[in-house]
Amino acid sequence: MENVFRILVINPGSTSTKISIYENEAELFRKDIGHSTEEIYAFKIATDQFVFRKQAIISFLEEIRFDLRRLNAIVARGGALPPLKAGAYRINQRMLESLIHRPRADHASNIAALIAFEMTRELGIPSYIYDGISVDQLTDIARISGSPEIPRLSIIHALNSRSMAQKYAQSIKKPYSEGTFITAHLGGGITLSVHHLGQMIDVISDDEGPFSPERAGKVPCVPLVDLCYSRKYDHITMKKMFRGKGGLLAYLGTTSALEVEERIATGDQEALLIYEAMAYQVAKGIGELATVVKGKVDGIILTGGIAYSEMLTRWITERVEFIAPVVIMPGENEMGALALGALRVLRKEETAHEYDL
Repeated sequence: MENVFRILVINPGSTSTKISIYENEAELFRKDIGHSTEEIYAFKIATDQFVFRKQAIISFLEEIRFDLRRLNAIVARGGALPPLKAGAYRINQRMLESLIHRPRADHASNIAALIAFEMTRELGIPSYIYDGISVDQLTDIARISGSPEIPRLSIIHALNSRSMAQKYAQSIKKPYSEGTFITAHLGGGITLSVHHLGQMIDVISDDEGPFSPERAGKVPCVPLVDLCYSRKYDHITMKKMFRGKGGLLAYLGTTSALEVEERIATGDQEALLIYEAMAYQVAKGIGELATVVKGKVDGIILTGGIAYSEMLTRWITERVEFIAPVVIMPGENEMGALALGALRVLRKEETAHEYDL
């Protein structure tokens, strides 16, 4: 008889906390808990939200009367850690110290491992992360930035990007390990990656490419340095201006793509310009990554929550379809990818790495 494993999945995003309960491959429950910008901006940094986010999760589990003692493991979205290998890592105290004291970026996912570890410690079961946002498979040449003091980092939506590239490869009957794909994850933050022969050999992180609903993306360096030394803003405020309060929010006062499209439909020309500019920058990023593999691309994948927008994806597609076929795979497969990763570890089909950085 097959072993039955029950896994809680925790995936905090910029303005939501997604949780699921899986029994082997089947999802039993799912809840996307929305958080208002006012609630989120009440905290200075992501890890300050620990109690707030944990309580939201506990409240849902109490609401559905789920007995936590039935769980075999908890798997969390991996945060902004030092460079990681692809796959699973067991959450330990050293990982928590890195997320609290030395995160590579202030990111909502930094909270996930903290919550998972706290809950599993009480339950006496293991906790894991899987394909964290700092999975690093960059080639040596891709790490060069132009300043020795600022090497390029791999911080992207690795979990969903790898999952969708693998899914698309399967759909065209080409092994992921033998193909070349470009993914654009369109969400609260926008990141892009090029997958070549099973490795993400180059990426565009959310601070070096397109702006997004709440992030400024790549901005001109000299004015940025001047602004940093203008004494108008402190360090935390400056970071928040570019990660959290940039992009659509800074230009249009909202992070909602749906609201922006409604404004466009009523004739708002500023909303039209800014929204199309976001698509324009995504297309530029795809073109940039296509040069890495000399234009030999098997497919371009548009994924993430905003990929549901026919308007945005049409604008992007029109600019990049000359490179390779464009496929729209909206939403994200992150919950399933996390659950199945942990399930493979529990079944001993995969071994979790031990975090020791």
